[in-house]
Amino acid sequence: MKIVIAPDSFKESLSALGVADAIETGFKKVFPNATYVKIPMADGGEGTVQSLADALQGRLITVEVTAPLGNKVKAEFAISGDEQTAIIEMAAASGLHLVPIEKRDPTKTTSYGTGELIKAALDLGVKKLILGIGGSATNDGGVGMLQALGIRFLDINGKEIGFGGSALNNIEKIDRTSLDARLQNVELQVACDVNNPLCGEKGASATFGPQKGATPNMVEQLDRALAHFAKIAERDLHLNIRDQAGAGAAGGMGGGLLLLPNVQLKAGVQIVIDAVRLAEHLKDADLVITGEGRMDSQTIHGKTPIGVAKTAKANNKPVIAITGCLREDYDVVYNHGIDAVFPIIRQLGTLEETLAKGRENLESAAQNVARLYKLAH
Repeated sequence: MKIVIAPDSFKESLSALGVADAIETGFKKVFPNATYVKIPMADGGEGTVQSLADALQGRLITVEVTAPLGNKVKAEFAISGDEQTAIIEMAAASGLHLVPIEKRDPTKTTSYGTGELIKAALDLGVKKLILGIGGSATNDGGVGMLQALGIRFLDINGKEIGFGGSALNNIEKIDRTSLDARLQNVELQVACDVNNPLCGEKGASATFGPQKGATPNMVEQLDRALAHFAKIAERDLHLNIRDQAGAGAAGGMGGGLLLLPNVQLKAGVQIVIDAVRLAEHLKDADLVITGEGRMDSQTIHGKTPIGVAKTAKANNKPVIAITGCLREDYDVVYNHGIDAVFPIIRQLGTLEETLAKGRENLESAAQNVARLYKLAH
């Protein structure tokens, strides 16, 4: 019997590989002779770098980059075992967690550090970049990132504009002649799980600005700045980035990335599924197990368990989800390829106690699922 274990991480408790290990341990108590294939998964957000590093036998690399407020921080990205693919999370360099609550102001924050991470990956000679763009602290349209890669955004005096979302109002010319030439020979896949346009009531500023510290006045200012950026991009580069689906992701970075060559905006979980060749592993599987920390109705919108389930169902495989906890609206997942769901929490306790017992609870739940599966067969 072959069992494929392909879960996401349990946030603040276990990495995706840690979850897979615990499920395997529990199942082996009932099926010690089964063949287990563990595939750490992610959906392009937090944990994607670690998951793909584990799945692709890669390693983590630490570099110093520019944080959203201009200070220096250490950030990690991963390179695959064959050193052909780099995996980057925007949040590592430009994430909201890098900005203290009292200093959150997307009119000032920059994505420059994300561009520095991309350059560090290019220095290693990679041929493919996977970039997750969730969790950003920025609303600068990815202009900071583009500046780090050599694109010049010039003001009325021919000088480079400053950092921050409001600085986009000062763009008078976009010059791509100094763009890092290595990008011409690199495939760039962007994990983008929202379809918001760049501007307007569903755009980057209105939808995501407030959670980054933007006041209503800032939202209006930032939206005008992104619209101005889009206008100059269309005039100078003949690119329509304003209305592209996904352009509003990560404070407009989805739109800014369209200024680079060989860019594909894709669903994050699909990028991971393709990178780890999940479909190939499932062809001869008897059972597929997936999971995430909390399952609810949002799970069906591009999250790991549904991506795994859809891939499994394309091969007519049964799918069981083991989760940290459930919300009452979780049962919609049964309409999207998941056959059964099992939460792991065994007893009440504080959040800290529950997180600390993540592995123990997972092993116990996995063993019970295995016993039930054995009964059914």
